[in-house]
Amino acid sequence: MRRVLDGLRLVLLQDGGARAVQDRAARLESAGLFDGTDWASPGSLVPALSTGSLGSAEADTVVMEIVSDLRLAAVALGEHTHADVSAEQARGHLSEVLAHNASLLFTTASEAERTRQGRMATVTRSAIRHLAHEIGLDSVLDQLVEEIWRILRQRPIQVEQIKQTISEIDVARQDPDMDMSRGGVGVDRLITSIYGTTEASREDPGVDVYRARLESMDEGDLQYEAAGFARSMHDTGLVSPYHPVLLRFLRESGSLLMVEALGLSSTGRESLLSFHSLVDALIDAAVHPETPQAVYGLALLLERGILFQPPVAPGLWRQLALPLSEHARERLALAYGNAHEGRVWLLAGTLSMLGQPLGVGQGDNPTCQSARALSMWAYNDPDYLLQTIARAARDDELVMHFEGRPISSQEVDAGLAATLPVDLDPVSLLVVPHLDRIYAEMGRLCADREGDPHRWVNPEFHGWWAARGFRIIVDVATGRLTGVNDFLRHFYGSYHPLHNGNQPLIHPQPAGVAVTDSSARFVGWHAITILRAALDPEGTMRVYFFNPNNDSGQDWGDSVVVSTAGHGERFGESSLPFEQFASRLYIFHFDPLEPGETGSVTTEEIDAAVGYLHRSWGADRLPELDPTATD
Repeated sequence: MRRVLDGLRLVLLQDGGARAVQDRAARLESAGLFDGTDWASPGSLVPALSTGSLGSAEADTVVMEIVSDLRLAAVALGEHTHADVSAEQARGHLSEVLAHNASLLFTTASEAERTRQGRMATVTRSAIRHLAHEIGLDSVLDQLVEEIWRILRQRPIQVEQIKQTISEIDVARQDPDMDMSRGGVGVDRLITSIYGTTEASREDPGVDVYRARLESMDEGDLQYEAAGFARSMHDTGLVSPYHPVLLRFLRESGSLLMVEALGLSSTGRESLLSFHSLVDALIDAAVHPETPQAVYGLALLLERGILFQPPVAPGLWRQLALPLSEHARERLALAYGNAHEGRVWLLAGTLSMLGQPLGVGQGDNPTCQSARALSMWAYNDPDYLLQTIARAARDDELVMHFEGRPISSQEVDAGLAATLPVDLDPVSLLVVPHLDRIYAEMGRLCADREGDPHRWVNPEFHGWWAARGFRIIVDVATGRLTGVNDFLRHFYGSYHPLHNGNQPLIHPQPAGVAVTDSSARFVGWHAITILRAALDPEGTMRVYFFNPNNDSGQDWGDSVVVSTAGHGERFGESSLPFEQFASRLYIFHFDPLEPGETGSVTTEEIDAAVGYLHRSWGADRLPELDPTATD
């Protein structure tokens, strides 16, 4: 049995593995795979329990659940008959399994899942996608649409999996047997954001036909097309492949309707008019039907006004002519194909990152520090990001300094990622491997120092604006909590507007949180960026932060549920009430010359945060708490 389970796990890790196992599911059952287990009687299985099985830390449990579901897929499709369950019952069971696991269709693994499951977190996703393809999406459309909108409100850079899912929904809705009442208005908005966004593209005529239609339009019709695309793009964060066709047509004709096609405010309009030659060149080079999201990135880049920072426009001119190394070209071709040269994919990705600095994700990789750095530079120091991209793409090397000592990414050992990542945006694809190695080397240089290495690494790795003051709530040697009250009081004094003189955070600050699961159990340490602290629309003081972990809407247990929309969040931000965030914080940076007013922090505020801490990741670290810690 051990050899069979190990073999199944290896097969499921391969492309097409789920199909291969489904073809052999009947023989596996006949050979006794399920004997003596809960899966032996498929008619008695409870779909709701599949979530726990698919998310189990035990690889054997995950494999058994997947093989069982693939067995039922074979029954549902008439490929196999079963004495315990009919084809209709099998289809009904799998529909409920998909409903309970809808998020797996287009999200990458979370920090908790990667820690708990390793590579099996990827297997569950590929298996669920296979099942959805086999039995259809109509039965889970409501849950799926809700989940897609939840992700889109976070405005991720990478949306190809979401677009693919929307395309599958669109195909499924053409089936006359499908219940068209499902999904509501939300599904129509999603589908039309990609297909049929405007009157001239409504029947998805193809880009060549659409281009021909544009040539026969008058100014009024073109304005109608431009407004339709812009409205849809800013509403969903998704860009139709027809939108680049319109933008390129308007650019070639010198039309001022480019402002309307990009949906620009007065700030964006001023940016476009002031740098029209650069914007024209960027559209010519990077905006194509195969790179539609570059339109959204360009629009938001202009809206941010960052072209008025003196180094940014020259940096983009450099990238327009940047020769890529052979390694960079190969990596981009492997990930994105050969429809365009590597420099096109990279430039399109650069526009997206500069326009959506909070949309950066780490993918299914243990590289949260590197993803955070890219986001922080795009947000706070875009010209440094452009310099970093140029060196990684052209020279296949990055050189950073640690306390005056140069560190070359070509001359150091491996980083935290065991293999080169492939599930990233174009910029991250090329830059993260270099950053990962340099970050790991900086940590090694601190190995013989007392205390947490982030004290020294974060300011050197991220930039001068990462404050040199440093607090940690965990004793590095023992892993136990230490100085809890003082830590929390200092955090409140430094970051809480009612205790720091209502001073907004000037520069985003790196911080570390203790990630917990939905049962408030400790999962691991995770890098985030504190962006701001402010009152939400209901008057609750919240911390707004960036989480590079792809999907930031996570349940950390004990009613600590990270919000990504509805509480004053800007696109890409996560938030928690101040005391809940403080309870999961374990390191933060502060300016030693601006420590805030700790004396005004109340005992009630500290007690609230300590309560959440004691009921979660701090529960098994309490014996070392310092009972003499003073207010």
